[in-house]
Amino acid sequence: MAYRGRFAPSPTGALHFGSLITAVASCADARAQGGEWLVRIEDLDRPREVPGAADDILRTLLALGLRWDGAPLFQSRRAAAYEEALARLTALGLTYPCACSRTEIARDGRRGSAGPIYPGTCRRGLPPGRQPRSIRLRTSPAPVQFRDRIQGEQQQDVAAVVGDFVLRRADSIHAYQLAVVVDDAWQGISQVVRGADLLASTPAQCLLQQALGLPTPTYAHVPLAVDAAGRKLSKSLASAPVDPADPMPALRRAWAWLGQTPGPTAASPADFWRHASRMWRIERVPALTRACIDPNP
Repeated sequence: MAYRGRFAPSPTGALHFGSLITAVASCADARAQGGEWLVRIEDLDRPREVPGAADDILRTLLALGLRWDGAPLFQSRRAAAYEEALARLTALGLTYPCACSRTEIARDGRRGSAGPIYPGTCRRGLPPGRQPRSIRLRTSPAPVQFRDRIQGEQQQDVAAVVGDFVLRRADSIHAYQLAVVVDDAWQGISQVVRGADLLASTPAQCLLQQALGLPTPTYAHVPLAVDAAGRKLSKSLASAPVDPADPMPALRRAWAWLGQTPGPTAASPADFWRHASRMWRIERVPALTRACIDPNP
C-alpha cells in the first residue's frame, strides 16, 4: 500500500506546540517516503469546539509550510458513515444499549488506567424502567498486539483494561474510537503518526477494525510535550499558540525536540521542509511517553 498519512487536530483552540510536534512528525514521515499527507478536522464534539478554531488551525499550518494533499475532511459531516458502521456492528451482535450514567460507572466500575472500567451493568439487557443513553461495543477477553514504530511492541486486553466501550454517546455524538476507525479506512490511511496520549486507545481501534473488516494502519506514537508540572500542553497554561507570523522558531524547536539532525539554518518554511523531507529519521524520535519542555524558551 502506498504511504498515506494524516494530521487530525480537534478545533478546541489554536494550534499549540504540542500539536505542532505531531503535525511536523506526521508530515515529515509522509514526505520522506514520498507519500501523501492529509488533514482531518476532528470536530465531532461540537460543544467543545471553539468558533473559528478550525480555520485558524488550517491557516497556521499553511504559514508553517505544512501543505496537505486533497481537501481537509471534517468529521462533523460524516455522521451517516459512522451510523452505517454502527449498524453493521449491531447486525453482528457486537453492540448493546446502555442506560448507565458516568456517575454510576464511577461508583460501580473498577478503576482502570484510563478511568473507571464499565462493569457490564447493561450487558444482558437494560435494567427494568431504564432508558438507553449510549451504545457500547461488546468486548471479549483476548490480547490485542501491534508493533508501534516508536514505542515498540504493545499488548492490551481491551475487555480487562477498558471494558465495553462507548460507540455512540448519550448526547447522540458518535464516539472518537468509532469515527477515527471509519475515517482512517475511508481515507486509505496506511500510516498513523500521532501523540502518545492515544497509544492506549489503539487496541480498541484495532478491535473495531477487525470487527468491521477494515485494514489496520501501521502506528507510530510520538511522546507528549508537557510543561514542567507534567501537564499535557493542551491542558496547560504553557499552551501558547504557535505564531504563524514567525514560524521558524517553532519549526526548529519541534524538529530538535523530535531528535532530528539539525541542518543548515533554514530561512523559510520552504527551506525547512526541503531539509525535513530528506533528513527525517523516525528511529531518532525518543521512545518516551512524555518529555518536559519549555515551548517558549
